Amino acid sequence: MANWTIGDVKITRIVEIEAAIPLGGEGSMVVKATPDALQKIDWLQPHFATPEGHAKIAIQALLVETPTKRIIVDTCVGNEKSRDNAFFNNLQTPFLKHMEEAGWPRDSVDTVLCTHLHVDHVGWNTILEDGKWVPTFPKARYLIGAREWAHSQSEGDNAPVLADSVQPIFDAGLADLINEDHVICDEVSVRPTPGHTPGHISIVISSKGENAVITGDLMHHPSQIANPDWSSGFDHDQLKANDTRAKFVAEMADSGTLVIGTHFATPAAGHVIKDGTGYRLKV
Repeated sequence: MANWTIGDVKITRIVEIEAAIPLGGEGSMVVKATPDALQKIDWLQPHFATPEGHAKIAIQALLVETPTKRIIVDTCVGNEKSRDNAFFNNLQTPFLKHMEEAGWPRDSVDTVLCTHLHVDHVGWNTILEDGKWVPTFPKARYLIGAREWAHSQSEGDNAPVLADSVQPIFDAGLADLINEDHVICDEVSVRPTPGHTPGHISIVISSKGENAVITGDLMHHPSQIANPDWSSGFDHDQLKANDTRAKFVAEMADSGTLVIGTHFATPAAGHVIKDGTGYRLKV
């Protein structure tokens, strides 16, 4: 658990899974992030890579507390979900307990915000009660990008995820479809960051002259700050994702904006700074 303060906003990370894994190759989280390639980016150690070049990765939620809202951004994998990926299959983690320990019981959440609808971003939208998937946060509105929802209907391999983690939210009448420039409250809004999915959004937090962005899967690992053209094997449109990422990194560089990576391992956040002809993440 870690937290940051942006003006009047407090952001807390709740980790579901954190691990060091070898990446690289077609279909990998970051195709070109092989152990050899990561070893050549010296600033990744010790936080984001091991000496062997294995990438440190997290699956985590970000709790955003403003003066008027309690927002959870992305809800990880979830417990008791049957998944083809063995890493995600039938998890049993103390995620909700950790939320309570952070002062966030389930019924205190008033907004759930999904950057997109992939398996590791919507799982705790629902929990299993009496053999039925029901909303985990019964007093919350679940905000889902309208373009993202439309696109998700065409992703056949994501159908089981939608069935147990998204459709029950619609069935309960708790889902709101939003545009990609939606404003949640004075301090929190969304911005379009397409490529990973067509309707992917990132979350912008601004208060008292301070700023932060929660990336979602705009990038999966800090190595993509040094190499914005390193695609994810999970990107719907790799060229679009690369272009979006390159523009984002250039915009963030030396801006003072805190960049919080949804999949960045501890410490999970930092500032993008210029590094010679490229960029790095300063923590």
